Amino acid sequence: MRIEYKVIHGYRRAYRIAGSGPALLLIHGIGDNSSTWNEVIPMLAQHYTVIAPDLLGHGRSDKPRADYSVPAFANGMRDLLVVLGISKVTVVGHSLGGGVAMQFCYQFPRFVERLVLVAAGGVSREVNPALRLVTLPLVNSALTALRVPGVLPALRFGANVIAATPTPPGIPDLPHDLSPKRMLNDHEDLLRVLGDLAAPTASAAFLRTLRAVVDWRGQSITMLDRCYLTEYLPVLIVWGDDDTVIPYEHALLAHSAIGHSEMSTFHGSGHFPFHDDPERFVQVVMEFLERNEPMEFDSQVWRRLMTEGRKSADIVGDEQTVEAVFDAIDDERSAT
Repeated sequence: MRIEYKVIHGYRRAYRIAGSGPALLLIHGIGDNSSTWNEVIPMLAQHYTVIAPDLLGHGRSDKPRADYSVPAFANGMRDLLVVLGISKVTVVGHSLGGGVAMQFCYQFPRFVERLVLVAAGGVSREVNPALRLVTLPLVNSALTALRVPGVLPALRFGANVIAATPTPPGIPDLPHDLSPKRMLNDHEDLLRVLGDLAAPTASAAFLRTLRAVVDWRGQSITMLDRCYLTEYLPVLIVWGDDDTVIPYEHALLAHSAIGHSEMSTFHGSGHFPFHDDPERFVQVVMEFLERNEPMEFDSQVWRRLMTEGRKSADIVGDEQTVEAVFDAIDDERSAT
């Protein structure tokens, strides 16, 4: 695995690349970078060419005052693939990267052979309350505190102590969803991400990215209204059922909206299932790739799908889940 750079539209884009064979494009989440995939890249690279970019504003890529919307990130993935001479990929997206992956499939269907969504953003409104709070002007200024020496180590120490402290005798256990240990399930990765935001340019890019996808009410966009366009695209959904950033229920909504999709649940895992069990993650992805032939783009089929639009039969599952899918779609279209 090596880190390389390309200058595109005047901005330096960093990416990790390894292996040979059919191409896999791995897209990380908000505030993160391509190193998040380090444990799985060597295993995947035994059979595939793995490209893991640092999104603009993240990692070692430039951090300009620029467009950090999901469509802009999808454009950046297309531009990098063009420069690298790669015309077909299986796209794997985590968190924000899952939303970017879905948008990439919508904007550039000719490039896409398969899609893997890992704890993906852009399904429904719910998201960790801390991310909603950071979008508020008075709260996001607190990110500057990360530059004060000792703040991050103190946060890390406190989180580790709370996560390791058993419930004192005589005090009843809190419900699982409200327990401190559960709320801190992803704290090691989240503190790692926070550590990368200490630099002013990094925190500014993070805030621009966050405000493009989250407001005080939660996630502000949904991919569910265009899921019908994946009718012939093999789709795998991977989620930890103890995710404290984006609820596991969103996996069920996505699986319902993409009726032909496969789903793999990592029991006990949080927002980073590929960190909790990288070998199983690679096995799940590899088996999915082996089972499903790459999609061949057909412009006539694409035109038919867009002309006919979404059909109720495209959404599967029990009545409650199907109703939740339609509620999420209607919620995005509301003006409030």
